[in-house]
Amino acid sequence: MYVDEGAAPGRKSSGVAPQILGGIEVSRYEWRGAGVVSACGSCDIQSIQPLADALTAAARDHHRVILDVSGIGFADSALLNLLILAHQKVQLYVVAPTRQLQRLLELTGMDSVLDIRATVEEAVA
Repeated sequence: MYVDEGAAPGRKSSGVAPQILGGIEVSRYEWRGAGVVSACGSCDIQSIQPLADALTAAARDHHRVILDVSGIGFADSALLNLLILAHQKVQLYVVAPTRQLQRLLELTGMDSVLDIRATVEEAVA
């Protein structure tokens, strides 16, 4: 079973080690009844699938999904599309967007559509 070394006590791992494919690392765990997905790296059309798979699995298992994007250094329309699709299917919280991602969300108006929080703790409160 994969244990997220940075996970807070009480967080349950999905049992799957993070996937590192095409420039993105994705991990998934449960915390306080929510499915948490954490992504690090670059999100574009070439690398988005592991993140899409993790969000789909989290949405299948939980009514509330938290996406920690603090480690995403680059994102384009592939991530925006994924966020829109996830938002339509589940209660989605986007946590700690980087400056570049926050700017992308603002330019597209998605910052007023998505529920953006500063921390995972704030999103599960």
